Amino acid sequence: MTTADTLHSIASRPRSSTKGPLDADEAPPLSPQVAARLSSGSRQASPRPSSSLRRSPVGSPARPSTTSSSHHAVTAMMTKDFSYLLKPEIYHQLSPLVVPAPFRNSPRQPAPETAIPEMLAGGHFRAAAIAAVQALTGSGGSGATAVNPADHARIFQLLYTRLACLCLADATALAAQEARALEDMGSAFYYADATAGVPQHHLAPWELRVLGVRLQAIGFGDPRRAVTGYYDLAREARVGAMEAARTHDHSAAELWKARLADLGVRVAGALIEMDDPAAAAEHLATLDRDEDEKRRRRAAGGGRDAGGGDGGKLAVSRALVWLHLGDVGAARRCVADGRAGNETAKKVVDALADMADGEYEGALGKWRALRAEMEESGVRDEMVGVNLAVCLLYVGRMEEGREILEGLVDAGLASHTLLFNLTTMYELATDRAKGLKVRLAERVAELEPSPHGWEKTNADFKL
Repeated sequence: MTTADTLHSIASRPRSSTKGPLDADEAPPLSPQVAARLSSGSRQASPRPSSSLRRSPVGSPARPSTTSSSHHAVTAMMTKDFSYLLKPEIYHQLSPLVVPAPFRNSPRQPAPETAIPEMLAGGHFRAAAIAAVQALTGSGGSGATAVNPADHARIFQLLYTRLACLCLADATALAAQEARALEDMGSAFYYADATAGVPQHHLAPWELRVLGVRLQAIGFGDPRRAVTGYYDLAREARVGAMEAARTHDHSAAELWKARLADLGVRVAGALIEMDDPAAAAEHLATLDRDEDEKRRRRAAGGGRDAGGGDGGKLAVSRALVWLHLGDVGAARRCVADGRAGNETAKKVVDALADMADGEYEGALGKWRALRAEMEESGVRDEMVGVNLAVCLLYVGRMEEGREILEGLVDAGLASHTLLFNLTTMYELATDRAKGLKVRLAERVAELEPSPHGWEKTNADFKL
């Protein structure tokens, strides 16, 4: 199992261009709201990394001619020096005090010599983040040596593990500060020159580049960087999709198109984080119109008019963003007429839409029906159970909701959302909730480790 399987170009100022390459066929312009928001701050340069983290200047960003390094075998070790990413002062110490005592003192904690893939498989994200830095800097004990500064593949793999695990361990702020060390990942320095049979390509894996966009926007305190960064990646993805289509590499073309669609949803999320719901709504409407046009083309060509190659995942993602913006009708349209890929996803969005409208009694019936339907198939879905419990809370049946959540914990489920809602019910039920929270932490610490995350933080239990 690879790190990317286990976990899932920043300019100094926003680009002045108003073209947004978030469509695989044509590049539509940015919506007026997006363009206005980006240009409003373009007179001031975005913050640069501190001198202690800055490497030697590199050339201006180079536009890639084809796909990323994940599709090309590089047989020779690159000669570029990435030693600036191996400095111990870049990385923060992780305090064990944010972890409840039942987890800190548990025999399920991994041994220091445990391999990183094993830590990830057991959901030990904090330990994996520490191990990744020890491998990068050579600080793992006697005899440990840092990674070869020219081994870009190993460096980026460990760095992605570090940043992703920090996010999963509720330390996104630290990850954002550490991501600043990457500086401008769109610069020519990060691209491998074309060689015989291998076109120019980016050295970092796609997952790290996507994660880096958001983290650097947070780390530099400039949310515009996320939007412009996603558009830079989308431009490259569009080129990759066209190149794959030209060479009749259908699997690569579908991969690039899926990346384009994913980036489109991420742009909407970035606009929401910029506190610009109007621009996010306009952008989402553009994505919806584009998807409708693609469906019409498939129907006209005799193709299957369903949820698409992603099984409706992105349609559901757009629906959830619409719900966040408060447009219930748009959310329902995203999953109508088979767009969700399956009836279960459509029913989930429909029930969430009822909750967004304050129709908790109606939503309660839908969650109950969906839960019974899934349990008949042998599936115990945590998300359905949590939303059912929340509906029960809002209709004045908190004890029943609490029993459902505790039953999910007994079944081995323990996401942040589940624990947060359960501890909230403890607080609403009694003035002595702390004892209940501590006992809940002890119960969760006894669960078997899983890739979904075993170790929790104090925030998960509101301690």
